[in-house]
Amino acid sequence: MSVQLNHTIVHARDKHETARHLVEILGLPDPTTYGPFVVVQVGNDVSLDVADDHGTPHPQHYAFLVTEAEFDQIHGRIQERGLEWWADPFHRRPREVNDNDGGRGVYWNDPNGHSLEILTVPYGGWPSGRR
Repeated sequence: MSVQLNHTIVHARDKHETARHLVEILGLPDPTTYGPFVVVQVGNDVSLDVADDHGTPHPQHYAFLVTEAEFDQIHGRIQERGLEWWADPFHRRPREVNDNDGGRGVYWNDPNGHSLEILTVPYGGWPSGRR
């Protein structure tokens, strides 16, 4: 059996605002709804099911592996919207892009304080024979 992540729940103060932020910045299809969730579908058959938290959500981290071209587009949208961004998860390197594992990466926060990350090479680099 091959275990795969199918979905995760993203807690939000406003699920519609959060889903809109994700699809607009990441360049994803419009969200759908399923029961109490606003569903954001990403490219590897995993969904981010956004739910109203009815309080202050506990910040989490969500990282997205993207192509070089997608990185340029997403990073451009982050800058166009005037969002703060960093090269590191501790926000010590503002307005920088990291070059971890031979790729590029940045972090920014969503409207709930969740830390979002885009990276072009997975942590530890690509397994041999894969790219």
